[in-house]
Amino acid sequence: MDNINLRPYIKPLFIFILIFILLTSSFKAVSAGTVKIVTRFGKVTGRMLNPGAHFIFPLAESTITYNTKKVTYEASDQPKNSRATYTDLSVNTTTKDGQQIELNYTVRFSVEPKKAGWIANNIGTELDVVEKIVKTDPRIHARNIARGFNAADLYTGNIIEMQKAVEDFLRPIFEENGLLLDEFGVRGITFTDDYISAIEAKQIEKERVITEENIARQEDFRKEARIIKAQGEAEEQRLQRQTLNEALLMKMWIEKWNGNVPDVMTGDQGNLLFQIPKP
Repeated sequence: MDNINLRPYIKPLFIFILIFILLTSSFKAVSAGTVKIVTRFGKVTGRMLNPGAHFIFPLAESTITYNTKKVTYEASDQPKNSRATYTDLSVNTTTKDGQQIELNYTVRFSVEPKKAGWIANNIGTELDVVEKIVKTDPRIHARNIARGFNAADLYTGNIIEMQKAVEDFLRPIFEENGLLLDEFGVRGITFTDDYISAIEAKQIEKERVITEENIARQEDFRKEARIIKAQGEAEEQRLQRQTLNEALLMKMWIEKWNGNVPDVMTGDQGNLLFQIPKP
């Protein structure tokens, strides 16, 4: 079999492959919930690609992708078990009265689409946004704001006030950097074992005092009830002594008499008994 000469086909094949690569690299599909910012030779052009199919200049242009849907960043004591988009360790700080605590919180945010170009030009990629803004500012301000609260207030549930203070402080910072802060939420505060033991002991003592106070009040109530009862009985006896006389006693005797003549009667002085014969 004669050898086939492939040389005439090499150049067209090479051109076809090159054209195919150029066409595929110039095609950009943008997923829902994202936008792409076009850069040309590394410089931000300001052109933004919304969800859908787009063409860019091959080789010369590339894109940076940003999420416009909600993204979560979470600081916790078990970041490996978190389902957040970005994770980090808890924030250590102290309270106003010097107690050591750990803050676990979640930041939910999104990129404002209209400012994606500004973000690409001034901050960088989405990962840069997280590192420079979403991670840094909440950690700094959550730590500092928590220092304005006593440990007892945070331990007993006054977290909402502290949480709102941090969120109100962060919101304008996020807006200045092209981000929409959806929520800053404190997921939990961890106290030292010594502090928890002290609080529990104090709570037990408080409950004991309340119990003893309740018992004392009950005894006072019982004592007062006995006094009132005794006063009532004494008043009743006094009234009876004032109202009893011979006529009333005779009336009471007659009302109770069953009609039978008594077998024994006393004299007027009550010292003479005599038998009444029966018929």
